[in-house]
Amino acid sequence: MSVEAPQPVAAVPDREQHAEVPQVLTAAVAFALAAASFLHFGVTARGFISALFVFVLTALAAIDIEQRILPNRIVIPATAVILVLQIAFFPHHALEWILSSLGAGLFFLVAYLIQRTGLGQGDVKFALLLGAGLGKGVVLGIFVGMFAAGIGGLVIIALEGLQARKKMIPLGPFLAFGAAIALFFGGSDFVTF
Repeated sequence: MSVEAPQPVAAVPDREQHAEVPQVLTAAVAFALAAASFLHFGVTARGFISALFVFVLTALAAIDIEQRILPNRIVIPATAVILVLQIAFFPHHALEWILSSLGAGLFFLVAYLIQRTGLGQGDVKFALLLGAGLGKGVVLGIFVGMFAAGIGGLVIIALEGLQARKKMIPLGPFLAFGAAIALFFGGSDFVTF
């Protein structure tokens, strides 16, 4: 009776390499945006909620860049917490927070159902979070985020050629960027909304 030696298993190459975001960079951006929230809104309920919101957005953007996923274990509880805080501290805007969250989620759900290759279910749930955090400013946030994603796609095509058209890029970081722009500039004279 002979025993065969186990054959080494060849590593299957990853079809797409995912970028890694240093944890120090993620933490620095998160804390900088949180500090900007307090500077912009003051040490108020709006400042605390906004700081929490941008902190979560930064973490989710980094995860999406690295793993191409927006985890439910973060997105869903964060959406619930942000929405509850918004309604608790700003009850006169409760309908705005709820409708903005549901509207943004529905917008992405319809897009997901029409063209499943471009969006993931995480993006749909992420839109709920954006609506909860931005209220009616979610329209501006999504617009800026999608515009930035389009520019990012064009840059990738310019660098890698037309074959890069099929390359998947994470949408979360672009939507997080758009949300930050809408949060800090949505009510200013710079961006009238």
